[in-house]
Amino acid sequence: MLETAAGVADATGPAQSYAWLLIAFPLVGAAVLLIAGRRANGWGHLLGSATVLASFAYGLWLFTSVAGSPEGEQVRELQLFSWIPVDALQVDFGLRLDPLAMVFVLLITGVGSLIHLYSIGYMSHDQQGRTGSANTERRRFFGYLNLFVAAMLILVLGNSFVTLYLGWEGVGLASYLLIGFWQHRPSAAAAATKAFVMNRVGDVGLALAIFLLFANLGTTQYAEVFARAGELSPGVLLAITLLLLLGACGKSGQVPLQAWLPDAMEGPTPVSALIHAATMVTAGVYLVARSNPLFSLSPGGQLAVTVVGAVTLLVGCVIGCAYDDIKKVLAYSTVSQIGYMMLAVGLGPAGYALGIMHLLTHGFFKAGLFLGAGSVMHGMNDEVDMRKFGGLARYMPITFTTFGLGYLALIGFPFLSGFYSKDAIIEAAFGQEGWRGWVFGGAAMLGAGITAFYMTRLVLMTFFGEKRWQNLKASNGQEFHPHESPAIMTGPMIVLAVGSVAAGGFLAGGDRLVTFLAPSLGELQEAPHTAVPHALIPVLTVGLSALGALIAWLVVGRKPVPVERPANVSPVVRAARADLGGNALNDLVAVRPAFGLTKGLLVVDRKGVDGTVTGIASLLTFSSSRMRRWQTGFVRSYALSMLFGGVLVVAALMAVGIPT
Repeated sequence: MLETAAGVADATGPAQSYAWLLIAFPLVGAAVLLIAGRRANGWGHLLGSATVLASFAYGLWLFTSVAGSPEGEQVRELQLFSWIPVDALQVDFGLRLDPLAMVFVLLITGVGSLIHLYSIGYMSHDQQGRTGSANTERRRFFGYLNLFVAAMLILVLGNSFVTLYLGWEGVGLASYLLIGFWQHRPSAAAAATKAFVMNRVGDVGLALAIFLLFANLGTTQYAEVFARAGELSPGVLLAITLLLLLGACGKSGQVPLQAWLPDAMEGPTPVSALIHAATMVTAGVYLVARSNPLFSLSPGGQLAVTVVGAVTLLVGCVIGCAYDDIKKVLAYSTVSQIGYMMLAVGLGPAGYALGIMHLLTHGFFKAGLFLGAGSVMHGMNDEVDMRKFGGLARYMPITFTTFGLGYLALIGFPFLSGFYSKDAIIEAAFGQEGWRGWVFGGAAMLGAGITAFYMTRLVLMTFFGEKRWQNLKASNGQEFHPHESPAIMTGPMIVLAVGSVAAGGFLAGGDRLVTFLAPSLGELQEAPHTAVPHALIPVLTVGLSALGALIAWLVVGRKPVPVERPANVSPVVRAARADLGGNALNDLVAVRPAFGLTKGLLVVDRKGVDGTVTGIASLLTFSSSRMRRWQTGFVRSYALSMLFGGVLVVAALMAVGIPT
């Protein structure tokens, strides 16, 4: 076996040699759907779904190949071609096939396949007031979905930071197209632009980190960077990790770059599920986990990641309590849950694998919740205001059951998926030394209680209580006729509900996932002692979650829910409705400086560049117009000019004393 770097072998197996097909399937699908035009209207959605299903099937085969590799050979690389051969910058386009990449491949293609199938029904009659046919819009939508999946696969399979950056930017482009898919709506166009611009802030951090790596190590390949990470000085290492964290904050919607994520709800619901559950928002967590050799050598970088995660999980929880829009509540829930993952990977070897486990379980129950929300909207004329819902459990039994299981998994109900992954993170946080254990563990446990409150509030307002929709009309002016969604939509929801119930126990059983990820993330280091006894942590967490659910029932479940949003609320609620200043902060830090810089550059361009060009043109026009007057066509005028010129020459020679 040829060694490409320390501990990394060439991918020579039959399954691994063609790993590029994982990316090729959805990429070719996107190209066909976006180039073929109307000719693909009738079957475009079928092709889009088939390509991702094919990628998922091949990913399963590849996963078994990597999992079945002998110990020490589970990290393999497949070199495809020389991509950037520029002097000292030599970047090969290759794939890194290791346990971390493979679990992401299965998550992206597996959940992505279910979302594609769901979208067949959800987008079947989509026109949203446009003049084009529904088939045209659906075909284009599936083309964007395929492009998104292909970009995510490049991001997680690339074997260098530059390849990761290619997928990173591809995901940003695809998310812009999907969030703004209903671009005729000003709110959707604004949300897409906001997401694109806010992500660029984080992307600058990632790009600068890559520049620093190349400047100090002369390479961007994972294998070489991680093998030589010890050569970096502490200051450079801290700068690199902080810049990587900035990139992760932008893509994963973490404080202070979280404001774009809830606005992304303006896209179709399948987009919300794809972005908020299994793919885009997890890219930041993947970046930190993939760069674990760098973060493990930088205590300051690890602490920054942990602080960002702890703050974000609480911010997302608090804001989620104040919204009545079902999709935005779930969006802020995603902000909070990604905060748990960032908190975990910030704990270093004690939390890398735990963050990935919560990422996987979250992919099941959050995708199921978003698809459930889309099913509710499908049966309620696209209404998102929970104050207009109520009593829907009777009319949508499958949606209610699958949504309820996702809800229980999210709040950490015993023995469901979230119980295993979230509790493990809380326990690891309490295992930190000194004040960190109390602060980070306490924040994580408090977040569990608040999560139970706002999610119980959502379920009660949507599926229980009086039927407030009976005497109302939807935002589009139509009457409500709630009904269950078709099988093409409920089928994926059922599959995700099964994962919400069973995935956590399967991954945690016998430390199955932790052991599998060890070649990529190292061995899990459990703390010998915790600020709170190990056995007491699950009891306290479940008890706090039960208290949060009880408070929600006391506030919402026992009394009628007013259809109109109360205006007289506490300062805390007003602050939460204002996103705790998130939009204001982003406006101050990013938007206003960007607009100011743009205006300044515009002045330089108009007055400086354009002014210079215009001035030269005006000067030439003026001088030529004056010189043109001398060309009269009369011989006597030319003779007089020659005489005058000769006199000037003789006078000049006499003035300088040159003999004539």
